[in-house]
Parts: sequence; structure tokens; C-alpha cells
Amino acid sequence: MRKLYYFLGGIFVLFLALNTTDFSKKETSVQKMQTAGFVPDFKNSFLGEKKSFVATDTLNWKLLGMIKFVKKQHKDYPEGVMFPVINSTLKAKNKKRIAMSGFIVPIDNTTYALSKNVFASCFFCGQAGPETIMGIKFKGATPKLKTDQYVTLEGNFRVNENDIEDWIYHIDDAIIVKGK
Repeated sequence: MRKLYYFLGGIFVLFLALNTTDFSKKETSVQKMQTAGFVPDFKNSFLGEKKSFVATDTLNWKLLGMIKFVKKQHKDYPEGVMFPVINSTLKAKNKKRIAMSGFIVPIDNTTYALSKNVFASCFFCGQAGPETIMGIKFKGATPKLKTDQYVTLEGNFRVNENDIEDWIYHIDDAIIVKGK
């Protein structure tokens, strides 16, 4: 897990060096709160859109944050590693079709993750835990996405309690249903 943290920290530093931000686009405070998920945007909600998707459930970051960690021994880390203990509600959703919203965080040139927070507050920058991010495997070709783009994805939810070199949560066969 440490290797992943160091790798992601390096990516973050590289991103900061290369990132250019367009500050000419101003958002109102309501738009910012809608982007953050605090105020419903009924005009663009799932009910108002004509999308052909059927998600069996919609997850949220609060539910994903209901996680505990237990220290266990690991062959690569003699001092032990904190393993996630996923709650029964999330275990019941494992391998089920879900919808999830969040911010796009680039991992490398072809891989993205979905985050509760924008890139600058992502867990590997010290502002949150590893439960605030999901690995994404897109159905078909990986689309070109922008950092901090707010999207809603539909896909198959997958949990990971054993592989410390991988994300705790995943969304497989993902498609973008809102935000592109």
C-alpha cells in the first residue's frame, strides 16, 4: 500500500507541475454546492434525463466511508498493514450494478479513479482516507476525461479486502451516465 501512496504522491507532484487551470469560468455558490452534491440539481437529475440505464442501487460516499481497518501481518511489510473491514451493507452490493457520482482523478495517462474530493483534496494528498476513492474500469475504450470533472458512473461494484496494492472499492464495466 505504501508503494501505491508514494506512486500517487509522485503523480500528484507531476500533475501540479503540469496543470493549467482556467479561472475564467466562474461558478455561483449554488452551482458549486450542486457539484459537491449538497444541493440537488433537479433539472439534470436522473429522473429528468432520458438515459437507458437501470442501476439497482445508488451508492454514496457516506456509505463507503463506513469502514473500519484492522492491523494484520503481511509478508512484504513486517510491521503489519491496515486492512479494510467492509460493512455488511456494502458486501451485499458486491458485484451488483450501481450508480456512483464523484470527481475524476487521473492515475496515469490511461487510468482514472472516481473520488469523493477534488484532486487537491484526494486521499493521497493527506486530506482523506483510501475509502474516498474508487478504481474505474470502463466498458469499452477509456474515454478522455478532465481532472476534477464531476461525473456519475454506472457499473458493477466490487470490493477488495485482501489486496493491499489495489483500491478498496472498484466500479467495473463503467459507463458515464451524467457529466460528459
